[in-house]
Amino acid sequence: MPRPVLTARDLEEIADGGEIAISPDTLITPLARDAAVQRGIQIRIEQPKSQSSNYARVVALGADHGGFALKEQLKNYIRDWGYTPLDLGTSSTDAVDYPDFAEAVANAVARGDAWRGVVVDSAGIGSSIAANKVPGARAALCYDRASARNSREHNDANILSLGARMISEENAREILAVWLETPFAGGRHQNRINKILAIESRHQKPKGT
Repeated sequence: MPRPVLTARDLEEIADGGEIAISPDTLITPLARDAAVQRGIQIRIEQPKSQSSNYARVVALGADHGGFALKEQLKNYIRDWGYTPLDLGTSSTDAVDYPDFAEAVANAVARGDAWRGVVVDSAGIGSSIAANKVPGARAALCYDRASARNSREHNDANILSLGARMISEENAREILAVWLETPFAGGRHQNRINKILAIESRHQKPKGT
């Protein structure tokens, strides 16, 4: 099924200073982005109403061998807190490549199979980079409660990246708890998210190229 596209024509019936809601996988054309900025139209990302109520409780997890043990611990916390973990691997400490699991988590979030995602490797850097290559993913490497809160309030991060060898399990638990509980602040921050989405749109290659 082709991804939906927001064009400048779609904005013609929106009043100046108004708002339009789109799904997370919508491609925004450069002309639409420019028109929205010029006319002060906010482009708001919302989840499809057809999503089941369970969607808001699904958290996808992925880790390489370096993050496997921490992933298993975090999975237990997620379950204890009333969320539904979606474990996308790895399943042991055998050596694997972190991009594979970061991409799997990012795809799950971008497709709407999961509300949020968590990726773990030894440092958290590589998984964050890999996840952010997937359109619709906004992965944030967090190292304390403040960075976790900021990534949600300001950046609407939908994927949390953690470095298993950089922080303690207790610290990781606190970071995850804050990150899951913190809402996006919207307002002026939404305008900045819109610009991030515009960058993403400009650099996406049409299918078949």
